[in-house]
Amino acid sequence: MTVHTGDKNSYKEIMRVRFRDTDAQGHMFFANYLVFADEVAGNYMHKLGFDWSDTSKLPSYVFTVNASCDYIHECHAGDEVEVEVGYERLGNTSATLGFAMHRVSDGEALAKGSFIQVFVDRDSRKPTPVPDSVREILNAAPDKQP
Repeated sequence: MTVHTGDKNSYKEIMRVRFRDTDAQGHMFFANYLVFADEVAGNYMHKLGFDWSDTSKLPSYVFTVNASCDYIHECHAGDEVEVEVGYERLGNTSATLGFAMHRVSDGEALAKGSFIQVFVDRDSRKPTPVPDSVREILNAAPDKQP
């Protein structure tokens, strides 16, 4: 699924840009777009029922092996940003989680990008098929929306 506003397979949260999120030029520091997307992605996974806090109970680890971000427009301290995340692709051993960001006040597109996640065996650290339990939850994600 491609992430765009209103997609039933996506999850959204609004975040406020703090002064500490900005750089000397007064706009949000480039790496913080990824931090915002990652934070909302983690909340999305939690809402889907994943608990990453006890790694001994995980069927596999999930490593983010690639992060990309296209910057479209700047935002500043105090701006409210709608961050939308959703799975675009679920492969054999990997998944692509896409994100898009818009300023709440005017709908201006700010950034879009993705995280590529690889499921790995806990012991060997080698890619392993997406666990069936994870695949079931991600395939049912549209029904899990709050």
